Amino acid sequence: MSISVEFESKSFGEVEPEITEPIDDSNRIKPIDNSNEIEPIGDSNEIEPTAEELSTLEHIADRIPLAAWLIVICELCERFAFYGLSGLFQNYIQFPLPTGNDTQPGALGYGQQTATALTNFFRFFAYITPILGAVLADQFWGKYKTIIVSCMVYMVGLLVLLLTSIPPSIDKGVAFPGLIVAMVILGFGTGGVKSNVSPLMAEQYTRTKPIIRVIKGEKKIIDPSVTTQSMFNWFYWAINIGALSLIGTTNIEKYHSFWLAYLVPTVAFVGAIVVLIIGRNRYTQKPPSGSLIVRATQVTITAIRMRRKLGKQPDRPGLLDYAKDMPSTSDDNRTDTSTKLSNNQFIDELKKAVFACRVFVFYPFYWICYNQFGTNLVSQAAQMNVGPLPNDILQNIDPLVIVIFIPIFDKLIYPCLRRCRIRFAAIARITAGFFCVAIGMGWSAFIQYQIYNTGPNYDYVPKPDKNNQQYNDITVAWQIPAYFFIAISEIFASVTGLEYAFIQAPPSMKSIVMSLFLFTSAIGSILNIALVPVSDDPDLLWMYTGLAIQAFIFGILFYFIFRNDHKVHVEKEEPDPQ
Repeated sequence: MSISVEFESKSFGEVEPEITEPIDDSNRIKPIDNSNEIEPIGDSNEIEPTAEELSTLEHIADRIPLAAWLIVICELCERFAFYGLSGLFQNYIQFPLPTGNDTQPGALGYGQQTATALTNFFRFFAYITPILGAVLADQFWGKYKTIIVSCMVYMVGLLVLLLTSIPPSIDKGVAFPGLIVAMVILGFGTGGVKSNVSPLMAEQYTRTKPIIRVIKGEKKIIDPSVTTQSMFNWFYWAINIGALSLIGTTNIEKYHSFWLAYLVPTVAFVGAIVVLIIGRNRYTQKPPSGSLIVRATQVTITAIRMRRKLGKQPDRPGLLDYAKDMPSTSDDNRTDTSTKLSNNQFIDELKKAVFACRVFVFYPFYWICYNQFGTNLVSQAAQMNVGPLPNDILQNIDPLVIVIFIPIFDKLIYPCLRRCRIRFAAIARITAGFFCVAIGMGWSAFIQYQIYNTGPNYDYVPKPDKNNQQYNDITVAWQIPAYFFIAISEIFASVTGLEYAFIQAPPSMKSIVMSLFLFTSAIGSILNIALVPVSDDPDLLWMYTGLAIQAFIFGILFYFIFRNDHKVHVEKEEPDPQ
């Protein structure tokens, strides 16, 4: 295992802690040095808080290591490419090449239903392949090498999309099959990156226990769990900085061409590869420890077989407990026992992973609403007066809101709630995400109602004459609240889901659990494909209304089913002082 020296850097806007006075706790542990040097993580002079200090002192985030920031930059570049190209798919597929006075950007002309179906297929494939990426990382290559190889595959997909979108390729009918091939290749590349990049980032921070620091004369607790939450907030912030690439690519699409719009993400993606290579000697890397999916499947089959054979046993409360005390089914022949779990220990950790994944069952019903902002809401904007703007540029409201509000939540709202002893725990935040996305869908239904009742194209039946106005007299600014609430829902539901998955998952299963979280997005895309028959006029009004109602209902059900899980999460956020 190659472990590098970690260099620390403070997060944006965070004041570097300075030791201003010694702490008189010599009977408990060695006092902290009063020098100005930054202490390495895990230094023997660090003071651990007492039970009273844990419950009374303010918990704050530590400085985030430089290696983690490099991985965040890698994710920013990858998301720049992903959103910069996938955000154009709806127009690229739905509308034909513009002619005459038509200024609506398009290329293939297959209509809204086909565009919605293919865009959701791409999302489905891009979020189901992380399971394969996790297996490759755990069984063969490790996280870092899997990310590197996946980036190379990703680059091939970008080049295929770019070359098949040039005018000669479109004229010869190569663009559509080229798009399908590019989607598949990009899906494989995305899967290898997404399942491993956030766990690799989190693994760069190695502190496991809270310590005391005196900052400006006041004792504070440097809390690893608060640091992890902060890391994932900044990670998601970087994702949405990357998503702002749509500001450029949508304008290039409208005023120049699709091929040039696809060239920009291709060039930007090179940055992800460069950052990975530059930081290769700084990353903390853990060796692969075997395919957990295969072993988990074997354990589950053994448990089912033994449950049938033995019947109900009072000392085996869960199904997986029936596989305990059985010979290990692992094919791992490693002699290093430090990397090899016993069968019973593996089962206990698998139970924890299953417990962490319970909340994921509801996420597809969140994603089915969230996915509207890159598909049907883009088509909705084409029915409205957008002025000189591209109809798909409003997607940028979502990342803009997130970029602005994540630092506000991370630096102001969440710390304020902690100081006031208000526990806005994971389950409550995820529930708030469901309610916010329900408001976004309800507002989209209201907009669609306004479109159908505004001229000149009532019920949105455009006249075939290209000289006539093809949009209705309602400004696209009406869509802003819908995007705003979808973005706020992401901060509550998606950011918290990533954080929850990592914190709850056992160390040996983080890639798998993270992949399962991403898999819920794939299921949401499948549900969106099932809605394709009603993703057209005049059924869009009732589709948005139905989505709003289901998100609200599932939000209520989610809270009442998992409301007691916040106690488990709080124990991880605020460790037991014993």
